[in-house]
Amino acid sequence: MKIKNILVSQPQPTTEKSPYFDISEKYNVKIVFRPFIKVEPIYAKEFRTQRVSIPDHTAIIFNARHGIDHFFRLCEEMRITIPETMKYFCVSESVALYLQRYIHYRKRKVFFGATGKLADLVTIINKHTDEKYLFITSDVQNEDTMSTLEKAKITYNKAIMYKTVSNDFGPNEEFNYDMLLFFSPVGISSLLKNFPNFVQGDIQIGCFGATTSQAVRDAGLRLDLEVPQPGFPSMTGALDNFLKENNKKAKK
Repeated sequence: MKIKNILVSQPQPTTEKSPYFDISEKYNVKIVFRPFIKVEPIYAKEFRTQRVSIPDHTAIIFNARHGIDHFFRLCEEMRITIPETMKYFCVSESVALYLQRYIHYRKRKVFFGATGKLADLVTIINKHTDEKYLFITSDVQNEDTMSTLEKAKITYNKAIMYKTVSNDFGPNEEFNYDMLLFFSPVGISSLLKNFPNFVQGDIQIGCFGATTSQAVRDAGLRLDLEVPQPGFPSMTGALDNFLKENNKKAKK
């Protein structure tokens, strides 16, 4: 079956340079961006139950823009003044630049990985061993991320500052796709919550990350595209190759 409609369970890219748009044009497929999950805040009363003292730390680790928004929101709600000496370690340059919404950006206190992969950031963190790190995350943690930090023997505290919940479909919202792409186990849970009678049939399912792959299998679904894979570390690269092979099969 030739794939004509793909749902990507992420927000639409903010730039027209996204490889997804190139793939759409190259293979004449319609790609729809529709997150299956959304982020909700954790407020001060609930956060305090974690017994995490933000002022006790000298460095903050961010692996997403959501973390930045909710970190500064909570600090304001709890009337915590962040010292100018605080250091920020971000998974990518785009996440680091997002900090400019909240602080006067100075390279001497903002650090980021070159490739957007946590392993690169860990290398930088390990050069600053005297810092007291606070890792900002949601209630649903990426096991690959946590494993990377643990293997690097980085001493840090974890602060859950926002929740990842199902982004429910409306009663009249269309759901007619040849392929679904997921990036979080919560996305799989959301799929089954929204469509409890979901039958996969010929629908292709692709996912990114080992934990998401396992969630697909645990749900009794067929996994057709697992990323990363040898030669294709990104979803877009793997999807491009997948569609190329799919088109070959469709012509036979």
